[in-house]
Amino acid sequence: MGRATGQTMSADSRAGGTVPSPSSVGLAAAIIAATEGEPRALTVHVPDQAPGRGDGLPAGPLVSEHATLERGLRAWVERQTHQRLGYVEQLYTFGDRDRQADAKGDSTSGVHTLSVAYLALVREERPAGLAEAAWRNWYRYLPYEDFRKGRPPELDAIEAELLAWAGAPADAKLRRSRADRLGLTFGLNGATWNEERVLERYELLFEAGLIPEAAGNAGPARPGDPTGVPMAFDHRRVLATAIGRLRGKIKYRPVVFELMPPHFTLLQLQRTVEALSGAQLHKQNFRRLVAQQGLVEETEGVTSGTAGRPARLVRFRREVLLERPAPGLRLTPSRRAQ
Repeated sequence: MGRATGQTMSADSRAGGTVPSPSSVGLAAAIIAATEGEPRALTVHVPDQAPGRGDGLPAGPLVSEHATLERGLRAWVERQTHQRLGYVEQLYTFGDRDRQADAKGDSTSGVHTLSVAYLALVREERPAGLAEAAWRNWYRYLPYEDFRKGRPPELDAIEAELLAWAGAPADAKLRRSRADRLGLTFGLNGATWNEERVLERYELLFEAGLIPEAAGNAGPARPGDPTGVPMAFDHRRVLATAIGRLRGKIKYRPVVFELMPPHFTLLQLQRTVEALSGAQLHKQNFRRLVAQQGLVEETEGVTSGTAGRPARLVRFRREVLLERPAPGLRLTPSRRAQ
C-alpha cells in the first residue's frame, strides 16, 4: 500500500476539475474468534448512537502516522481493545455515499468516506480493563444465519415481510425480479439456501427497509427484531461480509486452525466448523473428510477432567500447505430444514 494520508481528493480535482470532492478513509476490523463452539466477534461501544445501536467494530480513521492501511488497522485495534492481531486479510472497500454517515448521523458534510474493512482471526483474549470492548456471539447480530439446531424461528417473520415486499410493486417485471432475488438469497420459491450469501441476505433486508440501518444512524433498534441486534454505522454490513468470506474460505483453505488452540479434539474442531458455517455436520463424514485431507495428526495427549471417555488430542499439520493447493473442508451438512 502507499503511504497514508488523512484526506484525498477526487480524480476530477487532480485533473483540474472545478469542484473538488474531499474524501476520508476509515478502517474497520471484523475480529473473529471461536470459543467453546461459539463464533464470536470483538465489539466496542460506540457513543452517541440511537437506542440499541451502540455495538460497533473496532474502527478508526487512517491518519498520516500510519504507513499502510493494515498498520493503521492494527494500531486502532490495539488502542481500542488491547488485542494484537495475527491473521489479517482485507475484505472490501465500502464507499456508497448514501450509506456513509458520521457519528451524529450526518451524511451531508460533503466528505465522501471510504471504509476499508478487514477480517482478522484470533484466539479469544479477554479485553482486560476495557469496559467498552466485549466478545459477542455473531449470531446476536444475524440470528437467521444459524441452522445448527434446524431452521431458525426468526426466518418465519423475516420471510413473511420479504414476501410482502416482493409482491408489493404494481409492475409485474419488478415483482418477478424481487421473487428471483428471494430465491437466490433466502432459498425461497423452491430454491436452496447458500450459507455463503450472508452479505446478499443482509443487503436485501436493507433494501426492503426491514432493518434499522436502512433508516440511517437515527434508526432505533426494534425490541425482539428477528433480523438481530443492529450495529453502529455500517458495521453489521462489514460483519456480514466477514462471515460470508470465512464460510467460503474454510472450504478451500485451512484458516479454521487459526482459531484453534495448539492441541484440540476432533469434536472441538467439528463444533468450531459448525459454529462458523451455521450448519450441523455429520460426525463420521466430518472425521473422514479431515482424515482424507491430512489436516491433523495425533499427539500423545488426551483430554482429562471430563465425565466421558478421554479423547485423543490432535494438532494441525502445517505440512499440508505444501502438499496440495486447496486443503480445506468441503462441508456436507447432515440435515437442514428449509
